[in-house]
Amino acid sequence: MAVTIHIYLDKRSSKRGDEAPLKIGINKQGSSAYINLGVKILPTQWDPSKERIKNRPDKANLQSYIDTQKSTVSNIVLELLKKGELTKLTATQIKNKVVEIMEPTAVTANGFYCRFLSYAESRTAKRTKEIYLVTAKRMAEYDAKIKTKTFEDITKDWLSGFDAFLLQSSPSVNGRSIHFRNIRAVFRDAMANEITMSYPFRVFKIKSEPTIKRSLTIDELHRLFSFRGSEKQTMAVDMFKLSLFLIGINVADLCNLTEIGQDGYIRYKRQKTQKLYSIKVEPEALAIIDRYRGRKHLLCILDQYATVHTFTASWAKILQSIEGFENLTSYWARHTWATIASELDIPVDVISHALGHSFSTGAKVTQVYINFNQQKIDDANRKVIDYILAVK
Repeated sequence: MAVTIHIYLDKRSSKRGDEAPLKIGINKQGSSAYINLGVKILPTQWDPSKERIKNRPDKANLQSYIDTQKSTVSNIVLELLKKGELTKLTATQIKNKVVEIMEPTAVTANGFYCRFLSYAESRTAKRTKEIYLVTAKRMAEYDAKIKTKTFEDITKDWLSGFDAFLLQSSPSVNGRSIHFRNIRAVFRDAMANEITMSYPFRVFKIKSEPTIKRSLTIDELHRLFSFRGSEKQTMAVDMFKLSLFLIGINVADLCNLTEIGQDGYIRYKRQKTQKLYSIKVEPEALAIIDRYRGRKHLLCILDQYATVHTFTASWAKILQSIEGFENLTSYWARHTWATIASELDIPVDVISHALGHSFSTGAKVTQVYINFNQQKIDDANRKVIDYILAVK
């Protein structure tokens, strides 16, 4: 049950020989938690056995600061021991208690809800940020004291209760799982930043269930493409066809396209992944683009709709007003392209690259050495388009 305190030069995230942060380590029963001292020094300037700074002109001042901070932490831990509060606390919980006393404002900043909101605001994709904020809103509806909760307060029981609460208005397993994946991402970020060692997802498993089929058959595509309806329905079908001909491009990316390069390619940074991406514009796609040219963007979508989100919702509603396509959404274009490509025996790696996915499992490092052949993607898309238009 003994608690030990020491000064630790944390070289785990630093390159060999580079400066590393000094931290106060709090150890209890084999687990440790750390408080960053805000000081970085070279490994050659630290004597770990004596916990002393060396070979620096300002070593006296730095050492005085470090000793004072360690003494302050030791005194706080001693007071907790006298009050009988240490017995049930983990090393991380002791650290949080110490920080709460030393830096009261840091507690709120590193609290679960505050970190969740900060993480949400750090998301670059607008829609992703919005989804995180919906999760925050739902948590606040479930737990009136969520703003005071620490990461340690978010236990398996809390998550199970939150799931039961969500079930009342969201029967979809996959719909609820989005909220838990968001919470899990914030926990992983907090662990990476040594704010907590608590991780309830070791025991709370995020549920999922297979999604319904989201690809259209060739016959269904022909029925959709031959549909003649209102002006809005015609545009909705044309945008679906365009998305399909552009390898199932995401709605947000489609709306925000600005131009076609002189080489006939559209190039953009995917909003979801922030990766650069390029697609060759085939004649069939260009014909649709020419019918819907925009003022500020390549297409006129955002000339007619205030946001991508409002267009996405309206697009789905209009598509679903067509008889026989009551479940159709923009996502089906992407799934349909991939399904047809697979039926044409296009290699999985080519399909994966065309969709902007990783090369294969565990291949992030491999991709550094591979400049994937764009021509393979171009050929694959041409085959898919030819197959769709040729089969009667």
